[in-house]
Amino acid sequence: MTQPLLVRPCRDADIPALTRIYGHAVAHSNATFETDAPDEAEVARRCAEVTFRGLPWLVAERDARVLGYACANPFRPRPAYRFCLEDSIYLDASVRGQGIGRVLLAELLAQCEARGARQMLAVIGDSANAGSIGVHRACGFEHAGVLQSAGWKFDRWLDVVIMQRPLGTGRATPPDGA
Repeated sequence: MTQPLLVRPCRDADIPALTRIYGHAVAHSNATFETDAPDEAEVARRCAEVTFRGLPWLVAERDARVLGYACANPFRPRPAYRFCLEDSIYLDASVRGQGIGRVLLAELLAQCEARGARQMLAVIGDSANAGSIGVHRACGFEHAGVLQSAGWKFDRWLDVVIMQRPLGTGRATPPDGA
């Protein structure tokens, strides 16, 4: 019997699965502009950095199998950007198109809003990445712009699509602790 989808915080035991999922994206897609897949130590370091900052790194699991993950990072390091985050979502290739990305993104947005973030940006590799653009649109993101031919991967130029979604009251009120 198939268990329901579980979305939970990342654990150390998830690192091999996260490394495999992300490594596949690096090697076979334009979803990331990285060209060399990081090893488990680097994925563990990235996860620890995100959670140390008090930001969520979530995994989707079913039947004790990690199917994907989503995390948030500061958009830029300068202090003025401290209420603006960037999301990342990666799924196992075998489960794309099943709504798991939407569930992960919705939970990521809720957790980031609860932490006081006011804007979430999606920096989507490849303007032909219909899956990522679609899941972000379904979760309330709006098109904010395109950086044309910003990346070079797989022997071709790739655009970057920027999408944006306000969190909480967005820009309507000053953030707490501003």
